[in-house]
Amino acid sequence: MEYYLQVLTLAGINLMVVMGLGLLTGFTGLFSFGHAGFMCIGAYTSAILTVTLKVPFPIALIVAGLAAGAVSLLLGRLTLKLKGDYFLIATLGFGESVRLVFDNIEPLGGARGFSGIAKNSNFISVWIVCIVGIFFLVRLINSRYGRNFKAIREEELASSTIGIDVFKTKLLSLFISAIYAGIGGSLYAHYMTFIKPTNFALIKSTEFTIMAIIGGLGSITGSDIGALLLTVLPELLRFVADWRMVIYGAAVVILIIVRPKGIAGGKEFKDYFFVVWIRRSFKKLFAKKDPGNGGKV
Repeated sequence: MEYYLQVLTLAGINLMVVMGLGLLTGFTGLFSFGHAGFMCIGAYTSAILTVTLKVPFPIALIVAGLAAGAVSLLLGRLTLKLKGDYFLIATLGFGESVRLVFDNIEPLGGARGFSGIAKNSNFISVWIVCIVGIFFLVRLINSRYGRNFKAIREEELASSTIGIDVFKTKLLSLFISAIYAGIGGSLYAHYMTFIKPTNFALIKSTEFTIMAIIGGLGSITGSDIGALLLTVLPELLRFVADWRMVIYGAAVVILIIVRPKGIAGGKEFKDYFFVVWIRRSFKKLFAKKDPGNGGKV
């Protein structure tokens, strides 16, 4: 039972980061390979605050997210005017630069890693943070800011002509996205109790991107499904030993071919037929009847 809780806890941590990436990539149209870097900043910030400065974990969690967000503002100022693949390459370089910086800071353990972190994260705390993150993201996407994100994703030039500040909107999306990754990093550090720069290498950013794409871009539900599925699937395939990653890779390729728009296909949970049917059924059940119309609704 403890093993399954561990897998689901790691899935929740991945989900937090992928939700942030989904906001940037799926809703704003900016691809990034730098989210492992933001996660790394959050993890080390939280570890330093709790171990060295004895800051309570909840405060360290928030500060970790804000630290990653602050770095994203600097990165965004320098790179968000780049178009297409150039921004992607810039984020890739950023992620690797962050890893190499922490790799060479000896007071933080350098390549050996940072140990002695208190185990403040667990299944319950991780999923409480995830639920709060989902709630906030749903409200954000359904707000004016969310509509601006989508407008930029669809047509950047047209968005600027109708009064949307494209640069500031992109910067906001990157900022919030980085906060999610930083919080994910903090949760990771306080769950594993030991971190090292190689935990946040390019392969980690690649995994997050695959999770977002497999789940379905432009959908919070898709980000959730992708993170959960691709975290749990390798563990479910452990019984096939050496063939595990072969089957995992084949499954990812098949999913991309069969569902090119991702598993969610751009839809949210509330848009699925059975959810719509349940909602309509409840509305009919609790609708007030008009006594002047023979008791009909």
